[in-house]
Parts: sequence; C-alpha cells; structure tokens
Amino acid sequence: MADTHKAPVLAIDTSVSVAVSVVGSDGGTLVSHVVDAPRQQAEQLAPLVEDALREVGLTAQDLGSVVVGTGPAPFTGLRVGLVTARTIAFAAGVPAHGVCSLDALALGAARSLALAVGDEVVVVTDAKRREVYWGRYRVTADGVSTVAGPGVSAAAALVEDGSISGAVVAGPAAEAHVEVFSSTAARVATDGPTTPDASLLVEIAAARLAHGDELPTAPLYLRRPDAQAPAARKRATG
Repeated sequence: MADTHKAPVLAIDTSVSVAVSVVGSDGGTLVSHVVDAPRQQAEQLAPLVEDALREVGLTAQDLGSVVVGTGPAPFTGLRVGLVTARTIAFAAGVPAHGVCSLDALALGAARSLALAVGDEVVVVTDAKRREVYWGRYRVTADGVSTVAGPGVSAAAALVEDGSISGAVVAGPAAEAHVEVFSSTAARVATDGPTTPDASLLVEIAAARLAHGDELPTAPLYLRRPDAQAPAARKRATG
C-alpha cells in the first residue's frame, strides 16, 4: 500500500465538467485535464484518468489516496465521479476522501480574481430546473471559509433573501444570471473559473486531514428524492 502522505494523489471532479488532476508528493500539480462534457461523464472520465496517470508515468498502485468532489450536482454526473474514485481507491488499497466541489470553486475564484482577505464570494453552478447550487465563502489568509451553504435555489431567491448581498458572484452559472445578481452583488465575475480545479480538492483535503477532519465521499445532491440537504457547515478551506 502506498504511503498516503508521501505518494501522488489522484483528484476527480464531475460536478460541472470532467476534471482530473494528479498532485505530487510535494503538493505540486503534475498534470491536470478538464473536458467540458457535462452529459458525458461516464464516457470521458475513465480515459481521462488513464491518460493523466500515463502522462506522469504512474499507475493506480502508485497513489497514496484519491480525492473526489462530492458536489452538489445532479445525480447522474456526480455519481460517475464518486463511483470511479471509490473503485480506484479500493483497487489500490488507499483511502478515498471527499471535498465539496463548491469549496474548490470558491478557492479558485478567490485566487484567480485576486480577492482580498475579508472579501466574500458566492459561487454558483447550474442546478437545472431554473435553479443554482450555491455556497458563500469568506476569503482568509490561507484560503476561504464557508459562510453559508451549500444550497440550491432559484437565482432570484438568492437576491431576495440577501444571500449574495455585497459579495462577488462567480462560477459557471454567474453569467447566465448576471442581470439578477447584479442588483445586490458587489460584482458578478463572469471571468472567473467555470469548473472546480481538481488539484485544489487535494489542497483542501490535505489541510482538513491535518486538522483531523473526516472527509466522507457521500454525495451532495441537495434535492429529494436523491438526498436530504446537509446541515450548514462552518469550516476553513485552504
């Protein structure tokens, strides 16, 4: 069994697109691939994982762990990523860890948009049914911390209940609802990241594991009958 602290880590996210990264033992990203195929996760993921490992001369047996984005996202696409991550981890005899995909999206937005410590960012992804998945975060010295969410609601509801008031709004669903969000948001960043960076899942997981957190791979569907919405989370991400 590989040493989970001194071996490469495979990261997978299928909440928005199909994203795969391999992170080295030093924390540096060895390879990262994203395929914009929101309805073809099942067809795209396995070849993408194989290609990523091959590019850096690794096999699943060389991994120390597997980290997977747990959503929120619609059932079918999210399940592909979770099942694949668990299967690879089981076959390799290493742990699988889960991280909310919105956490990685928020951390990526904070960095790419050069947000300052104390700024708040709301990341939104398409939830279908004219709704968005969302999470609100505050930028900290070493990452971002959760303020509210994850949740699912109509874009207009986020304006009406003050969930985005004064915050920067980013994510793949920001542009589609720019007119709605612009009324109360400090800024709607249509130039921000549009998919979670899988390598950031590894960074977040490492920080949380160092604090003794458990990282289950249970999916965040946020809709019945798929699942109950989780309780509000208050944790640091970085």
